[in-house]
Amino acid sequence: MRVLITGAAGFIGSHLCEALIDDGVYVTAVDRMPVVEAINLQACLKNSLFEYKQLDISMLDVLEPIFVGVDVVFHLAALADIVPSVETPETYFDSNVVGTFNVAEICRRTRVHRLVYAASASCYGIPQQVPTSEKAAISPQYPYALTKYLGEEIILHWGKVYGLSVASLRLFNVFGPRSRTNGAYGAVFGVFLAQKLAGKPLTIVGDGLQTRDFTYVSDVVSAFKKSMLSDYEGILNIGSGQTHSVDYLASLIGGERVHIPKRPGEPDSTQANIEKAKRVLNWTPKVKFEEGVSKVLADINYWKNAPVWTPESIKTATEPWFKSLEKDS
Repeated sequence: MRVLITGAAGFIGSHLCEALIDDGVYVTAVDRMPVVEAINLQACLKNSLFEYKQLDISMLDVLEPIFVGVDVVFHLAALADIVPSVETPETYFDSNVVGTFNVAEICRRTRVHRLVYAASASCYGIPQQVPTSEKAAISPQYPYALTKYLGEEIILHWGKVYGLSVASLRLFNVFGPRSRTNGAYGAVFGVFLAQKLAGKPLTIVGDGLQTRDFTYVSDVVSAFKKSMLSDYEGILNIGSGQTHSVDYLASLIGGERVHIPKRPGEPDSTQANIEKAKRVLNWTPKVKFEEGVSKVLADINYWKNAPVWTPESIKTATEPWFKSLEKDS
């Protein structure tokens, strides 16, 4: 089997590359990152089952020959983070919507057997029901969430109109070794781990009692692998099915804490209803939250060069978020 992974040098993409290679699958990795900077893929680059292509998903005509002969495409390439999407929505639209159109269209042209899309549970916005099922109302709260949802709609539409076998996995809060360390203020794990390494207080948003469905990356990779071999077409929630507070996460990581204002557009709780994924994929998450946090802490030096956020720098970085969303909170 031959698979192609867009966004392969990223957090989830790199773990998926490793897992598929271990299974004896030939992997073509596509990412716009120069190979010398693709530190997440250094182990893969030494393997004969792996090839790396530095390409952007905006390059439709250049990408097309790479897809010829590929059985399954995993589309993970996307711009992430909330605040930059509020500031520059056009770049998010180009990457997450137009880029996804390009991938779907190339899959159609080259007759790829199956396309699996990394969607986002942020499409649910502030859910009315928790745990949240795939039938819940869609209510994106910021441009990132909207563009990921529009990408999903493209994937599903190409499946309906052109007969492409497609699955869209709506990922909840994925964590684990090698999670993103870019310069944008975002995911709580990267923020907390960099603060702990620097000996700074952990910045707790609001009272810290808000809960999240933290899902360990190996469980997410397992869901992608099972979806690759499944004939199920449609949407699936992928989460742990459990929920833990940010305050509890802080206690597991350890250190001093400081509280910062609650942000608009964020739910008090996220929790996936994963009964459908269990049934159609025969998939069950296996890594307990505490075990996953322990694995991340064992690899904490990965975050040594990540930005160290303070209450002051967070306030400055999130100002566009507050201005654009607080009117709807």
